[in-house]
Amino acid sequence: MREQVEKVITAIRPAIQADEGDISLIDVDESTGVITVELHGACVTCPASTQTLKAGIERIMKDRVDGVTEVVEINALGMSESPVQL
Repeated sequence: MREQVEKVITAIRPAIQADEGDISLIDVDESTGVITVELHGACVTCPASTQTLKAGIERIMKDRVDGVTEVVEINALGMSESPVQL
C-alpha cells in the first residue's frame, strides 16, 4: 500500500507545488487505511488547505489506492489536525 500511496503523491505533487506548496508522506497505517501527510510552504497558511486535503488529496487517494480510509495532516508541531475520535 505504501508504494501505491507514494506513487499517487508523486503524481499530485506538481499541482501542489504550482501553488507554492508541497506535501510529504509521514505514515501509512495499513491496518486502518489512514494516510498521514505534512503540507509545506503556502499550504501551511492557505485557508483552503483543509478543502485541498479532503476534497482533493483524500479523494484521489481513495480512488487510486485500495484500503485508504482517510488522509490526515500533521502541523508543524507534529499534531494531527483530524478530529479526535473517542
